[in-house]
Amino acid sequence: MKSYRNHKTEQLGGALEQQLKEQMSAADMTDEELFSFAGFDASAAERGGYSNYSYWGATVRAFLKNKVAVFFLLVMVATLAFTFLQPYLPNQHDPITINYNESGRTLSNLAPGEEGFLFGTNNIGQDIWSRIWSGTRTSLFIGFTVACVEAVLGILMGVLWGYVRQLDFFFTELYNIFDNIPQTLLLILISYILNPGVDTIIFALCLTGWLGMARFIRNQIIIIRDRDYNLASRCLGTPTRRIIVKNLLPYLVSVITMRMALAIPSAIGNEVFVTYIGIGLPLDTPSLGNLIDTGRELMTIPSLRYQLYFPVAVLAVITISFYIIGNAFADAADPKNHV
Repeated sequence: MKSYRNHKTEQLGGALEQQLKEQMSAADMTDEELFSFAGFDASAAERGGYSNYSYWGATVRAFLKNKVAVFFLLVMVATLAFTFLQPYLPNQHDPITINYNESGRTLSNLAPGEEGFLFGTNNIGQDIWSRIWSGTRTSLFIGFTVACVEAVLGILMGVLWGYVRQLDFFFTELYNIFDNIPQTLLLILISYILNPGVDTIIFALCLTGWLGMARFIRNQIIIIRDRDYNLASRCLGTPTRRIIVKNLLPYLVSVITMRMALAIPSAIGNEVFVTYIGIGLPLDTPSLGNLIDTGRELMTIPSLRYQLYFPVAVLAVITISFYIIGNAFADAADPKNHV
């Protein structure tokens, strides 16, 4: 047993001696033999760091997976296109012209399809088909204008309200003042004070419409303003404007999109309501509100209820389409859903 141990010790010693000799011989090598520069291939580096990820590309792909939203998007695009192309189609009637027959009698309350009027005529002989599409143009113009103004004011006020702490008291008090005024009452007062018209409706809706967007954006900003990457940006001296544009707003794309999509049918619904109670747009300005208000008065006459059904159907299509498209696009634009 003792001889076996001595033999193993001699083997271990020999191995250590051999390793030591190799290290000493390596130490005698020149620096050029020990160290050499590794080659650099620029094209290989670019291939290694390349990513084909695109935020908007991923958003579009996620949105297209929602077949229901895509269907309503096609319906909305077709409706918008036809709304603006309709006046240029052949055999179209003017929406405010009163139509007469050859004997001079007013073509009033014609049934759909009668005398060449696709949707019939109203009680004074105006073409309902042309009035519906003209009213849709008016209502969509009001809706898009109000939504854009609400987005600009709401995002600007909300970001400043949530990020700049010195302005928190000012915007809070401003919000409390405007929010305590009922929007319906404000719409009624402005409609009485100013001349009825599209500009009056837009002004009345925009006066307090930005409040909801501003408060929503402010709450979102408060949640993310003190996260690590924003604190690091402030420590590095990044300007506030750049932090807002680069760090905060991209995170809110999905919620802003959803709020804007819902603001359009909401503005159209408010226009319909104001006109419904008799203080909206004048009768010589076709709108979905005017058409629905006229049809409401004829609900007790079964043969004339079509004058209510047609504008309500168009309003329903627009409202439902914007709601579904807005929610689907907001989900698709959420970065957490990009995997």
